[in-house]
Amino acid sequence: MINRKAVINVLGLLIFLLLPPLTQLFGQEYLLSLFSRILIYGLAAASLDLILGYGGMVSLGHAVFMGIGGYSVGILAFHSYESTAFMSWPLLISGTENALLVWPVAVLAAAFFGLVTGAICLRTKGMHFIMITLAFAQMAYYFFVSLSTYGGSDGLSLYNRNTMPLFDLGSDVTFYYLCLGILLVFLLMGHRLMQSHFGRVISGCRENEQRVQVLGFASYRYKLACYTFAAAAAGLAGALLANQGEFVSPGLMHWTKSGEIMVMVLLGGMGTLTGPVLGAATLLLMEDFLAMYTEHWMVILGPFLIVVVLFAKRGLYGLLTGAGGRHD
Repeated sequence: MINRKAVINVLGLLIFLLLPPLTQLFGQEYLLSLFSRILIYGLAAASLDLILGYGGMVSLGHAVFMGIGGYSVGILAFHSYESTAFMSWPLLISGTENALLVWPVAVLAAAFFGLVTGAICLRTKGMHFIMITLAFAQMAYYFFVSLSTYGGSDGLSLYNRNTMPLFDLGSDVTFYYLCLGILLVFLLMGHRLMQSHFGRVISGCRENEQRVQVLGFASYRYKLACYTFAAAAAGLAGALLANQGEFVSPGLMHWTKSGEIMVMVLLGGMGTLTGPVLGAATLLLMEDFLAMYTEHWMVILGPFLIVVVLFAKRGLYGLLTGAGGRHD
């Protein structure tokens, strides 16, 4: 039987697939830029959902991984423009705009930062975990603000997007479909991961970590692996966002940006992976639409978020698929 969840997923996919020709048909090509941002933030929100919705790890520093990914693109592009080396010892690392080189660097840099900071953060729980993730994020924020060579607080502009063989990333349509493909691959990987033995351990840690440890599982290692994987995905989202807007600044990793991504997860539905993408679309579309009428659009958005949190167990996605309802 075809259930509501499958219908909603297929309908959403069709909308995203048909969006470029529809925007061209109705002369609204500017919407491609907005929906590219939605796909990128959907990737970031889905990566946060891995640790928040499935693992119960409430992080206020997830945006720092996006910032690291974005600055990986910006810094390597800067040295490419200047024809200088980013590092000359112990390895010679030159600037480049090749996406096949830059994007893996962004992913690895974000994953490494996630591994190092996660090894410390995950030794705490509850409010202490929230505060220490926030502290690391703010440390990174002020570090990049201090880098006057790379624009300091003003940020760093790119002259053009990265290059990739066989793909013209300068084309908004091509870039849009590439972002869509990356998001779909991540959602598939995330779904398979969370349905596996690994995912069941992560969910078990959220419910009762002591019981998981009694059963013989090294919960700390599982959580650290999940945290690092989520950081890597957020780093890729940051690299895509830097290319989409051809600009990166420390504001991308500020704690308020982390809060915005968390709102996307809560709005769409925690523990669903697909829900955060819907949350990102809803939040960014409402922001864009309401901003046309009033600069105080948050006054309208705020009550809307409260209603969703109070009356939907799994956010908007839960309501659409029939899994929603009022909290018990």
